[in-house]
Amino acid sequence: MRIYITRHGETEWNIAGKMQGWQNSNLTEKGILNAKKLGESLKNIEFDCLYCSPQGRAVDTAKNIRGDKNTEIIIKDSLKEMGFGCWEGIPHTEIEALYPVQKYNFWNKPHLYEPVDGEDYGELIERVRAVFDEITADTSARNVLIVTHAAVIKAIYSIIRDIPLEDFWGPPYIHDTCLTVLEITDGKIDWILEADTCHMD
Repeated sequence: MRIYITRHGETEWNIAGKMQGWQNSNLTEKGILNAKKLGESLKNIEFDCLYCSPQGRAVDTAKNIRGDKNTEIIIKDSLKEMGFGCWEGIPHTEIEALYPVQKYNFWNKPHLYEPVDGEDYGELIERVRAVFDEITADTSARNVLIVTHAAVIKAIYSIIRDIPLEDFWGPPYIHDTCLTVLEITDGKIDWILEADTCHMD
C-alpha cells in the first residue's frame, strides 16, 4: 500500500493570521491553484480510496486534486483539524495577548500545553492513531490519498516515528498542499517523500 498525505490549500484565514481549528475558511486563489497543481502531478496515479477531513477547506482541496476523475471522497471525522476552542477565528496576535502561556506552550512546549477549552495533544493523537489504523487496515487498497490538516499530519509523523510530544512541531514544516508519501509493506513503513512541495514550482 502506498499512502499519499497532503494538507489543504492556503485559506483566507491563513492569510489573515487567524487560528482555524474546527471552524472553516475558504481557499484562496493560490490554495486552489496549488491543489490543482498537486492533482496534475498525481494524475497518472489511480487512487483506490480518497479520504478527507469533513472541513470545507479540505473537501475543496480534495475536489481540486481529484479533478475530473470519479474517485469517491470518503469523509472521516477523525481527520479534522485539532480543535482550538475559543481561539478559533481569532488572530494569533490577539491569542498571544490574551493567553500568552498557553499560546507559547502550544507551539514551543506541546507537552506542557493545556487548552483553554479545545483539544489537547493526547486527544488529537489518539483519534488520529485510530483513523490511520483503520485506513491502513484495508489491505486491498494499493494507492490511498488523505487530505487533512497540519496538526493531523504532524500527529501521523509522531505516531509512526514515536516522536516525543515536546518535538511535535519539529521539521519538516507542513506547507499547504505539501505531499508526504508512505509505502507500507507487511507492516513496515518506508518514507518515500516528506512534506514535498515540488508541484508548486
